[in-house]
Amino acid sequence: MLTEMTSCFIENDSVASISLSELSSSSSVSDRACVHWGCVLSGSETTAVFQAENDLLENQFFIKTICLSEEAGDEMHIVAVCDGVGASKPLPIATLRHCMPMISFPSLELIPPVTFKLCSGKGPVFISAQHITLNPIEMTEGEEDDDEDEDD
Repeated sequence: MLTEMTSCFIENDSVASISLSELSSSSSVSDRACVHWGCVLSGSETTAVFQAENDLLENQFFIKTICLSEEAGDEMHIVAVCDGVGASKPLPIATLRHCMPMISFPSLELIPPVTFKLCSGKGPVFISAQHITLNPIEMTEGEEDDDEDEDD
């Protein structure tokens, strides 16, 4: 069912975030994949889960927007999220009504797997996010020597 409510496409975007592997002197980022992810939460589907396909790579997941549908009833809609860090309970991150139908997040990063839950209201509520996969590679000895020369 998750495949029906998830729409993805890959873009070659420049990524503004910096990974820890980029800051380390022993590796550099050679390959980045940016995938836009979305889901719909409603009375019939109150939960959606994003799961990274490859846990060996560095995965960044950023929530971009949570938006209330025009067809949604005039009630309070509360969306909560729980990510892969610890055994946390879902944390409410958005409260939507027709007077405030959308919220944007400039840089809310979560660690996959990420679970979204519609705690209150019947929706539909649209969630858009961005999944970035970083593939660090080891530097060759020549590159390491060049880096050491620059430091001197």
